[in-house]
Amino acid sequence: MTRRIPSLIVGAFLVFAVGLAATGFNPREYARKHGGTMRLSVATGNTGGVYYPYGGGLARVISQSIPHVDATAEVTNASVDNLKLIQLGKADIAFVLTDTLDDAIHGRGPFTKAPVKARTLAVLYPNYTHVATIEGKKIERLSDLRGRVVSTGSPGSGTEVIAFRLLRAAGLDPGKDIRKQSLSVNASVDALKDGKIDAFFWSGGLPTASLLDLASTVGITAKLIPNDDVLPALQSMYTPGLYFRLVVPHGTYSGVTSDIGVVGVANALVVDDTMSDDLAYELTKVLFDKQKDLAAIHPEAKKLKLETAVQGSPAPFHPGAIRYYQERGVWKQ
Repeated sequence: MTRRIPSLIVGAFLVFAVGLAATGFNPREYARKHGGTMRLSVATGNTGGVYYPYGGGLARVISQSIPHVDATAEVTNASVDNLKLIQLGKADIAFVLTDTLDDAIHGRGPFTKAPVKARTLAVLYPNYTHVATIEGKKIERLSDLRGRVVSTGSPGSGTEVIAFRLLRAAGLDPGKDIRKQSLSVNASVDALKDGKIDAFFWSGGLPTASLLDLASTVGITAKLIPNDDVLPALQSMYTPGLYFRLVVPHGTYSGVTSDIGVVGVANALVVDDTMSDDLAYELTKVLFDKQKDLAAIHPEAKKLKLETAVQGSPAPFHPGAIRYYQERGVWKQ
């Protein structure tokens, strides 16, 4: 017969655990002393994007490099969901777009119920806003999406956030002026190939695996739509510094024969503010110590630099990360 643990004991344990966290309890140190393993969850994104392989590589090097710590990468819908997972204590480390992070820490948009107490470990690399279609659709600019079937990204993704913002900046109402689909990047590629949608948004690094798949499909020619023309409107509508111009170089994807100007937004790696300083320090250190290993998994990891890792985060940096950057001589704030 299964015995139920009295609720008073469960409640006392929870109070004890919360009290330890509030006093700076270090799970890693606890695990080391007691012969156990602290398990960390890394919230990433869709399998067809950059977050997932980058996050999988990060989980592996964390597990290999930090004693008594075992990290696992989790597939998610990316930025919005990742920050909610941090808020709920269901993820320990998360990849996020800084425009979504800006909303989260200020309690805006999907986070109006409560701000997220996220702290940054590093600004990693910039995301390129892809607006993808195929030749023959007669789509040359964002305004040509009016009346079209368009995927704006998975619900709860940073892609969805920036897609809506770009459409509004181009004078389109996402709820009325397009026939909106909410598909992951993999599903968007399949739908575009099958003629079920006319275009899709994707915010990701270069190259994105799903876009490579689209561009290599026999019988179609992939096409990226320039979207940097709405940058001035975005910069005036939202927090200064969040959005900037990037160029997708010609040849990045088969069929992209000229440079394409797009809106850029940075990616950051964040944790909850209750994480111990020592663990945050070790995680930040691993990012740089194992950068070559991470870059072998995805080339976007090559873009991590000490000087830029400390710039462009709307959220405060974690004190443990600050200690690392101070030791490396790059913390100027």
